[in-house]
Amino acid sequence: MTQTKAELSLELATVILNVAVEKARSLGIQVNIAVVDAGPNLKSFIRMDGALLGAIDVAMKKARTARLFEMESGSIGELSQPGGPLYNIEHSNGGLITFFGGVPIKSPNGEVIGAIGVSGSTVENDRAVALAGASMSAEDIAALKVN
Repeated sequence: MTQTKAELSLELATVILNVAVEKARSLGIQVNIAVVDAGPNLKSFIRMDGALLGAIDVAMKKARTARLFEMESGSIGELSQPGGPLYNIEHSNGGLITFFGGVPIKSPNGEVIGAIGVSGSTVENDRAVALAGASMSAEDIAALKVN
């Protein structure tokens, strides 16, 4: 019997993006939001009207960082401080972003299937928007046939 690996569908990436956009609107902010698959290849992206151009790349790198290390990008940052076990890691993998705003996306069985990265506001707001997008429940994800 072959086991099917969970994947991040375009449908789910779009739902995650829409949830994140709604959270950003509720906070009154304009941000860039990137969703990557397990690759970590860009699956979906939006630049809200008025969002900073310089934050486009940052949003994508936050998502990549969260996916590659299967943890929030800011958690990598906490480990990469001078004297920390991952000091200077941000220079690896073509450049990482090690402050909050990147969050892994998990399948119903807990497998990391992608990540979301948000940039353009404060680190706290970016993280809140990313967490909202990644907060899809296992039932929500299963309903979208991602299992």
